[in-house]
Amino acid sequence: MNSLDIWMLAVALAMDCFTVSIVSGVIVRRWLWAMILRMAFLFGLFQAVMPLIGWLTTNHFSEQLEAIDHWIAFGLLAFLGGKMIRESFSDEEEQLFNPKNLRTQLVLAVATSIDALAIGISFACTGYRAFAQIAYPLLIIGLVSFMFSFVGYRLGVRFGKSIARKLKPELLGGIILIVIGIKILITHLMA
Repeated sequence: MNSLDIWMLAVALAMDCFTVSIVSGVIVRRWLWAMILRMAFLFGLFQAVMPLIGWLTTNHFSEQLEAIDHWIAFGLLAFLGGKMIRESFSDEEEQLFNPKNLRTQLVLAVATSIDALAIGISFACTGYRAFAQIAYPLLIIGLVSFMFSFVGYRLGVRFGKSIARKLKPELLGGIILIVIGIKILITHLMA
């Protein structure tokens, strides 16, 4: 892979992080530095670590991981999305789905980065043999995901107030998470 391919791959992987960050900004509706930096960091970290795990485990577990990775991502995103949709119809003041919560951020980071596991497997299959070779792509993937998450959250906060007045952000966010999960599932099943 050349540098342009790596940057394009990083942007493609960051799209789920971007979307989830927008939804989080819409839900929270205010700029919380600590929260967004933590979320962006976790999204970038997991987007970089998952290909590394895929690359490291390719020789031992590649068939097993490829067979179920899309189901895991779909399950996590469908669960979170369903939870958000259910809570959007609740009258409770404190919603259980809370993008400010570290546990929620970790689950979202894992769910949005499972595709990247397959990228790590493809790195191993396309000739990346040493860590020094894979370090640059991992760094780019992590940085792009961090930046897209940061910008996505900012966009969600910026436009979230007007969106929240027109519809329930938890409902929209839940639908978006389920759609991302279905997209991951269909992409892998059709491949």
